[in-house]
Amino acid sequence: MKKKHLSNSTHSQTVEDVLEKLSSDINGLSEKEAKNRLEQFGVNEIPEKKGRHPVLIFLKQFHSILIYILIIAAVISFFSGDLIDVYIIVGVILINAIIGFVQEHKADLSIQALKKMIVLHAKVYREGELLQIAARELVPGDIILLEEGDRVPADARLFEIKIFRTVEASLTGESLPVDKDIKILPEKTALADCKNMVWMGTFVARGQAKAVVTATGISTAFGKIAQDIEKIKRVKGHFKEKTDKLAKQMGIIAAIGSSVTFIVGFFIRGFEFLEIFLFTLASLVSGIPEGLPAVLIIVLAIGAYKMAKRNAIIRTLPSTETLGVVTVIITDKTGTLTENTMNVEKIILLGEAEIAVSGKGWVSSGSFFQEEKIIHPLENPSLTKLLEIAAISSDAELLREKDRYEVIGDPTEAALTVLAEKAGLKKEKILEKVKEIDELPFSRELKCEASLLIFPEKSKRKEIYVVGAPEVVLNHSIHVFENNKRKKITQKQRKDISAQIEHLTKKAMRVLALAYKEVPHHIDDLSEDLISKLVFVGIVGMKDPPRPEVKEAIAKAKKAGIRVVMTTGDHKGTAVSIAKEIGLIGKKTKSKYPEALTEQELLDLSEKEFEDVIKNVSVFARLTPNMKLRIAETLQKQGHIVAMTGDGVNDAPALKKADVGIAMGIIGTDVARESSEIVLADDNFASIVNAIEEGRIVFKNTRQASSFLITTNFAEDVTIISTLLLGLHLPLLPTQILWLNLVTDGVSDIALAAEPGHGDVLEEPPQKAKEGILSKEMIPFIVLMACIMVIFTLFIFNTYLPQGIKKARTVAFVVMAFTQLFNVLNMRSLRKSIFKIGFFTNKYVIVSLLVSIILLVMVIFIPFFQNMFQFVSLSLVELLLIFTLSSMVFWFGELYKFIKK
Repeated sequence: MKKKHLSNSTHSQTVEDVLEKLSSDINGLSEKEAKNRLEQFGVNEIPEKKGRHPVLIFLKQFHSILIYILIIAAVISFFSGDLIDVYIIVGVILINAIIGFVQEHKADLSIQALKKMIVLHAKVYREGELLQIAARELVPGDIILLEEGDRVPADARLFEIKIFRTVEASLTGESLPVDKDIKILPEKTALADCKNMVWMGTFVARGQAKAVVTATGISTAFGKIAQDIEKIKRVKGHFKEKTDKLAKQMGIIAAIGSSVTFIVGFFIRGFEFLEIFLFTLASLVSGIPEGLPAVLIIVLAIGAYKMAKRNAIIRTLPSTETLGVVTVIITDKTGTLTENTMNVEKIILLGEAEIAVSGKGWVSSGSFFQEEKIIHPLENPSLTKLLEIAAISSDAELLREKDRYEVIGDPTEAALTVLAEKAGLKKEKILEKVKEIDELPFSRELKCEASLLIFPEKSKRKEIYVVGAPEVVLNHSIHVFENNKRKKITQKQRKDISAQIEHLTKKAMRVLALAYKEVPHHIDDLSEDLISKLVFVGIVGMKDPPRPEVKEAIAKAKKAGIRVVMTTGDHKGTAVSIAKEIGLIGKKTKSKYPEALTEQELLDLSEKEFEDVIKNVSVFARLTPNMKLRIAETLQKQGHIVAMTGDGVNDAPALKKADVGIAMGIIGTDVARESSEIVLADDNFASIVNAIEEGRIVFKNTRQASSFLITTNFAEDVTIISTLLLGLHLPLLPTQILWLNLVTDGVSDIALAAEPGHGDVLEEPPQKAKEGILSKEMIPFIVLMACIMVIFTLFIFNTYLPQGIKKARTVAFVVMAFTQLFNVLNMRSLRKSIFKIGFFTNKYVIVSLLVSIILLVMVIFIPFFQNMFQFVSLSLVELLLIFTLSSMVFWFGELYKFIKK
């Protein structure tokens, strides 16, 4: 039996206690003990989940009530000798299965993706000797060495560090490198705030550290996420529920219709058993729209294609429709609502008006404004000095990849690099005239960094450039650089600078102060005691700005009845500031609910209070994976359809649990992408709202195409049953009914699947998740249209019956066909008049109508088909009369929409 790993509270214990509990010391384990522990704890890997076999994925596509009904219809057709219908039905079923298989072949690879993030090797001390071993052989109690560029091989407690920073964005959501220390923390400290811990799969951004391994494999923070992902079962897709329900409804309607047909025909009208039996079978098969699965999957495929054009890549087709009923979007902040960059936006110099800096992202183009006028930065001595300090103090690099930049190093330093380059200053150019001879890296104790420079052209003058926390730099300053002169700092200036710092901080900006000092010629090395008696130059305020289109997108979401919830690993103040800027929350009111809550504040609530807060608060900060999952689950319990966005490993459980998981394509991890149904190609929140708009169009088109099929089949069934009840001749033969379905249903339903949006889907609240494709609102319209078709068909049939049964059936066939084709125009919108949306805005409908008319004319006028279907030719006058009469379906539809509106 394997031992348990150390508890999750190692951050609240002394290093000595942790080592004692792990039976280890700072020299590390012996090889023998490490081998024993490897057997006890198991290898440092996340168990791999077996993927589904492709054959099983293919067979799964046939697991649908609608497909079962079509298979029954194919069997009936086969035994009744109608092989053409068998081929059509089998073809539709196979096409449906193939499209579904292609979409789902990329099975859930979340666990395998997690494994890709695990390092292959680790540096470990065994009996005081530093070795490099396979990371999978690490065990609790091992002492590991971590250096810049390393990926952390296991969860570990730090005990010796040297200016140590890690990047934990993939695990915690924290966008900036995290400064680490070895201080003991309170037991209830959130994972993102455990500064004395490092986590498997994160990586070292700067410095060096030693740590004792506390958890490996499945017991690490990553491993627990893997377990959460594996345990989570996706809810049954809303689209599958709706199609199953529709299939049952249509199957019942077809069964009832055919049963009534047989009973009336055999028992009341006295038809021969074989004759009425074959007719009933034809009626049953025609009553089941074999084209419906193809139409549904084409609607989804068209929606997926349109979403892809709007930067939302669909991984599972049914998600296109589910998006249309989303009521809540849970979104991360960094990179989705914001640019995922750091831009210096404000500069404060002593004795001058505030300077604003334009430009977005990592592009070094922008302007400097003072009192709303463009200034030339290098003409201002104080600004030039500040920009030189900014350039020299940054070690970050910007690499351009196609149309975007990748930052190598600290994003804060990258912002300083970009700021200097906007003024035309590049570090390498400055270093051609000035030599950097030493540097003092940033530390949590000092809260600043420094560079020692020598100016060869100016009598070997030496200066120290300092960048750091503004309050620290200000406290170490005794002079200010003002109007190109060094002046002794006054108490008033200190207060003014402090006020400016507070002003920028309240705007959720990261504020840095820049200073310098001259030092004697003999100084060649930097030390902390030299960071004193500085000349204060100025401060800069930087932030990760919101994406410009996000504010409008959130307004559109709100108008569409969709609530937006921000969940971030960032700090509460930053989250609230961004939320206000983008219109997610308004100005502070006297509401009993806070503007935002952290995870720790949520943990202090009772279950009832928690549920109440989730209903009313839209910003949550400093969250761990479990809390994101809990928020998603709570919203689902409250009846919401949840779309969840995310990019990191920490988001994966909630992405999988959400009704629609949306991963970031650029900054997202493999784990997040493989746990999602949709991937955003541009990581942009606005693309989510665009995708929801397309999702609503998908739902609308699904409903309209299905309504069209139901109406045509219902009209045909009622026509047959009515003639049997009234003791009339059958107006249509079985073969004529099957050809009628090909003429009207065959192409028109697909054309309706391609109906574009009419610009109003986001002006309505979301459809209820449980609302079926066939809604109560549609039934009156379907019944009305079907009744008009039946009345006109029977009227024209009886009118022409004295001229012979063939003539009467021919005109009845043409009337039924034309009324159904006119109904295609009605079904383009169940609310808007076609005069408003335009006759030619869906070119596919025009093409489908022309194809249907050609097929119709072909069987009426070509002798071969006339004999096959027992039709006769019609005169032009008769065709015009039929066309005019049939068009009444269209005008009744327009009248219905007008009255309802």
